[in-house]
Amino acid sequence: MKKIGILGVTGYAGQQLLGLLRTHSQIQIEFIASYSYGGQEFSSIYENYFQEFKKICISSEKVEENLKKIDLLFIALPHGKAFEITKKALDIGVKVIDLGADFRLDEFEIYEEWYKVPFKGKDILSQAVYGLTELNREKISKSNLIANPGCYPTASLLGLIPLLEKNIIDTDSIIIDAKSGVSGAGRSSSISSLMCECSESIKAYAVGTHRHTPEIEQEAGKISKKKITLTFTPHLIPMNRGILSVIYAKLQKNIEEEEIKKIFLEKYKNEKFIRIKDNLPETRWVKGSNYCDISVRVDKRTKTVIVISAIDNLMKGAAGQAIQNMNLMFGFEETKSIDFISIFP
Repeated sequence: MKKIGILGVTGYAGQQLLGLLRTHSQIQIEFIASYSYGGQEFSSIYENYFQEFKKICISSEKVEENLKKIDLLFIALPHGKAFEITKKALDIGVKVIDLGADFRLDEFEIYEEWYKVPFKGKDILSQAVYGLTELNREKISKSNLIANPGCYPTASLLGLIPLLEKNIIDTDSIIIDAKSGVSGAGRSSSISSLMCECSESIKAYAVGTHRHTPEIEQEAGKISKKKITLTFTPHLIPMNRGILSVIYAKLQKNIEEEEIKKIFLEKYKNEKFIRIKDNLPETRWVKGSNYCDISVRVDKRTKTVIVISAIDNLMKGAAGQAIQNMNLMFGFEETKSIDFISIFP
């Protein structure tokens, strides 16, 4: 039995993480912590846990004194908040999975450029493994510090990996058009997330400046073994959860759609949570699950491959993938506590 703690449990990703871990037979939740709700019972904040989970949130200031009680710390905090507690955890042999952005980028200068805060983890950055499970499974199983990927990068990279590995696209032509539900903006109050502001509308945001851009470029560059610069545009959709990522790239040569589909099927044939479909993916078929649905189309007229990828941003894009990584780190069955399909309708 492994003991875990969750820092940032009252955010959307944190509460999703807690909900999944409650069903894990090899995990004991030792403590949960919150910056905003210290001293409150968790079920008073999320009433779906009423009579099912009675732990009280400790304040974030008390996390350090409780580290010695656990084997792994999940951190679900905004960027810039994970550095200090991660160092303290690693120093005493506690593993860390950071659901935030603080350890996703290999170069701290790029982090500071895009996130506009000082990088305070230079001495431990080299220990971090990028936690896209299907890409770095072996490294994850041996690591003590996992940088859980962003939701947009997860959906986008899973759609790009087979194309990059087979070198069948012009990497200078990649365009990613992605759309996310409102939960991706987090639980803190914001005018842009109010129902009257986002309902009955769709909008692009952070055009050319979204912080997930260098993360996608970094990992895509590692796969293709060359520097990649791509265009990424996110959109906000008036739904609670889900991401649909549409990836466009020019083909290096004429290649049939069925041949590209076979490449995807071969790449992901042993991956439980990747489903290559004939039908176009929809977020409703992955909502609440850890699945990523992918389909491929080729526009022969423009010699363009189009990959459509759908995930739940709070599951495969956050908490579900974090548990998938935890299972690897502890040698558990990889699918434990996340092996279920979406609920519909």
